[in-house]
Amino acid sequence: MNERADRGAAAVEMAFVLPLLLLLVLGIIDFGRMLNAQISVTEAAREGARAATISSVAGAAQTRVNKVNTEYTVDTGASTFCPASPTAGSDATVVVTYTFEWITPVGGIASMFGGASFGDDITITGKGVMPCRA
Repeated sequence: MNERADRGAAAVEMAFVLPLLLLLVLGIIDFGRMLNAQISVTEAAREGARAATISSVAGAAQTRVNKVNTEYTVDTGASTFCPASPTAGSDATVVVTYTFEWITPVGGIASMFGGASFGDDITITGKGVMPCRA
C-alpha cells in the first residue's frame, strides 16, 4: 500500500514541475533564437554600411543586406549614406530592422502575467557605422 501512495505522490509532483520545466526550455529556445536574430541583424547592418561607403545609392546597402537575409529591411529614414565626394570624418550609418516572431507559447504566457510586449512580435534593430572613403 505504501508503494501505491509513492506513485501517486510522484505523479502529483510531476504535474507541478512539468509545466515550469517546459516553460523554461521553451523560453531558452525562443530567447536563443532572438539573440541569434540580433547578431544577424547587426551583421547585416555592418555589411550594409560597408556597401554604403562604396556606393552613395541607398539601394546598394539594401542589396547587400538582402544577401545576409531577405527579410531584413534598411530603415532609410534613420540611415545616412556617403556623399559623392565625402569629407574627412564623414560616416555611413545603416540601420536594419527585423520583426521577430515567437515560435513557442512563451510570448503569450508572459503577456498573461503583465509582459505585454512579449505577446507581440518584436522589432529587432541593428546599426552599422563605417567611415566614408575620401
